Amino acid sequence: MTKFKKIFLIILSIFVFISLWEGSIRLFSISNFLLPSPFEVLNSYVSMALSGRLFYHTWVTTVETISGFIFGALIGIVLGYLVSKSKTLDYILSPFIIAAQTTPKLALAPLFLIWFGFGIISKIFITTLIVFFPIFVNTAVAIKSINPNLKDLMKLVHANRWQVFKNLELPSSLPIIFAGLKSGITLAVVGAVVGEFVGANAGLGYLIIFGTGQLNTGIVFTAIVQLVLISIIFYEVVSAIGSRLMKWHHSEKDVHY
Repeated sequence: MTKFKKIFLIILSIFVFISLWEGSIRLFSISNFLLPSPFEVLNSYVSMALSGRLFYHTWVTTVETISGFIFGALIGIVLGYLVSKSKTLDYILSPFIIAAQTTPKLALAPLFLIWFGFGIISKIFITTLIVFFPIFVNTAVAIKSINPNLKDLMKLVHANRWQVFKNLELPSSLPIIFAGLKSGITLAVVGAVVGEFVGANAGLGYLIIFGTGQLNTGIVFTAIVQLVLISIIFYEVVSAIGSRLMKWHHSEKDVHY
């Protein structure tokens, strides 16, 4: 599929979505209070963007998202690698990791607010916790899934640990790790917003709560649209980095989501 055709299909799908949105409002006479029209959302978006208010809240959520993603990814990759190399460590850490993952994050969010306050730190902790698990699992699975014959080959040529990591483990595991990173970056946005929902004085999640309290669906939809946009941007950035690092791998050539 050519690049032009991809862009055309994306634009066409957006046009169809907006048309269905506007058509549903007109057909069922839906109140603007319940569902504002695309034009009203655009008007609210432009107004908040020009005032600088939207940029400020977007910046706060972006900092929380990227910081939490980086910390979660680093911890997930390091622990995932260590656990894949040591069954003892796997047995020791697994109960705690599973417990942290299965506990609803909304239940933990108030604790982080009590411990770290309503500032950005508590949101970063929540985001890190949400991002960590899929990257941890993907890293552990990636290392464990390496072909044993290739490991035996590295032993035959007397490769040291660094050479095994650089020439076998890293290139073999990158596709699966980046699959986890792609999931992680989308979850990072969710984590930041969850933290802002529980308690915040800035951010797009806070803006949604504020708009809801004011019964202003225009503000709510503006924040949602902005969250969708930054989520797509973050995802595409991670995908682009993966494509650049793995030009040799077919998954980066054929898969676009």
